Parts: sequence; structure tokens; C-alpha cells
Amino acid sequence: MDMLLIQQILVASIKTGTPLLLIALGELICEKSGVLNLGQEGMMLMGAMAGFAGAYYSGNLYLGICLALLAGMAMSMLFGVLSLSLSTNQVATGLALTILGTGLSAFLGGGLVGSTLDGFKPIAIPLLSDIPLLGPLLFHQDLLVYVSFLIVGCAWYVMHKTRIGLTIRAVGENPHSANALGIKVLTVRYLATLFGGAMAGLAGAYMSLAYTPMWMENMTAGRGWIALALVVFASWRIGYLALGAYLFGFASILHLVMQGFGYDISPNLLAMTPYVATIAVMVMISSNAIKQKLATPMSLGKPFDPKHH
Repeated sequence: MDMLLIQQILVASIKTGTPLLLIALGELICEKSGVLNLGQEGMMLMGAMAGFAGAYYSGNLYLGICLALLAGMAMSMLFGVLSLSLSTNQVATGLALTILGTGLSAFLGGGLVGSTLDGFKPIAIPLLSDIPLLGPLLFHQDLLVYVSFLIVGCAWYVMHKTRIGLTIRAVGENPHSANALGIKVLTVRYLATLFGGAMAGLAGAYMSLAYTPMWMENMTAGRGWIALALVVFASWRIGYLALGAYLFGFASILHLVMQGFGYDISPNLLAMTPYVATIAVMVMISSNAIKQKLATPMSLGKPFDPKHH
């Protein structure tokens, strides 16, 4: 295998892993605050549809990004009102949100199915993009990939080096103690949920404005569900999350790589690879229940009512 082919495979893995990284990062922060939002797929689809529609009708990709962020945040706000303010079951509410987002995006985007536009193109950073292997990999990507690098770095710093991160973790571990210390638990959880919605919307916009600049129903193809598994796979650690996203990105393009090498395997069978990998990861993780329990935020999925405490 020559160096150019390896480089192309790695670049494609980063592109394919970017939407997973964005949506999984949003879910990780959300879960760190104790909120389990299973509506990722629905929010991502709404972001993809809103982003594409905005860019298609206005001719402005950046307006599309803004609309995608707003769509994701609006969906997450709906989830927040139901599960945080009204204390509905978070699992059931999240599933309902995915169903709503899937149907609503298909309905609103019905007239745009199959439409295309000129999406984000790779931008070469002078000098840095000329570095062998690392140059094309890290410094010759589209704008949203660069944004994803920045967001991951900022999220890691905030979660591990600032009072904000400490507050989020405290709320996720023991909301009653956090409340006793004067921390507004529901406010923190709302903000974390909104961040998760924004990241889901941005991940959707990446799908429809950069990865495949077009709109198709259900174009996220289960990435929201893979992202949920990815958070658990990474044990709620941002560094592992980034690595896992790109590994899943590689698994997603494996069928194309195998076909390129001339292996006579059914493309449909190979296309199952990322989903089989998801199941394998979940089985592997569940085999170590003690380690998993230690990594999981203590109050994950549990409602909090400040009036009763």
C-alpha cells in the first residue's frame, strides 16, 4: 500500500468521522450534566434539513450553518422543557424527539429532495498543508472540519481546566449537593442540553453542506445512534471520543477501501461494518460492568426537582 493511498484513506476517515465527533461531543457534555438525550438522530436530521434549505434558498452557506444550529437548539429546548421542567422520562422523550425530527425533516424538506449546491470546499493552510502526511490530513480540510478541531480543544479545556467544567460535572454526579452549594442545577442542565442540540445541528449541517452537499430524507443514516454508543465507548472522555469518532469514520468507508483493493465481498455486507462495530463495542463495554459504572455520571437520566429537595 503506497503512502498516497494511506493518506487518502486517513483524510476520508476524518471527513466521515467529523459529523460523529460533533454530535457525540454535544451528547457527552449533555450526559456529563446528568441529561440523557436520545433524540440525537432527530436533531441531526433537522439540522441537516434547515442548514441545506437556508443555504439553498439564500445562496449563503454561513446562513445555512446558523439555521442548522438554531434548528438543533430548538429541538433540544423542546426536549429540555419536557424532561427537565416537566420531569418526563428522558429515554421516552428522547425517542419521541427522534421520531418527530425524522418525520418533520422529511415533511419540511420534501420539495428539496435530490437538490444539490456548492458546499464547503477544502482550504489549504499555507506551509502547514505541505507537511508530508500530516499536512493534507490536518491542514487541507474544509472549514467545518477545522471548526470541529477547535470545538473539541475548547470543550476539553473547559471541562478539565475551568470552573464551568467543574460545575457541569458536579451537577451530573450529585445534583442535590450542587443545589445545596447554590448551583442552579436546571439552568446548567438546560445550557448543556442546548449545547448538545447545537452540536447535533452542526453535525447535520456538515452532512448536507460539506460531506454530501445535498438533501435526502434520513441522510444521517443512523449516525445519531452511533454517536450515543460512541460516548459510552469513550467512557465520557473527550480524547477517547475524538479517537473513536475517526475509527468509526474509517469503519464507515471500509467497504469502499475493500472494493478498491478488489476484494469480492458484497458491498451491502461491508456497508454494515460501522453498525456491527457499534454492537461489538457495546458488548465489549458491557462485559466490564464495574468499570462502566465508575465512568458513568451518577445522576445520568435521573430527573431533578429543586422544590422537593
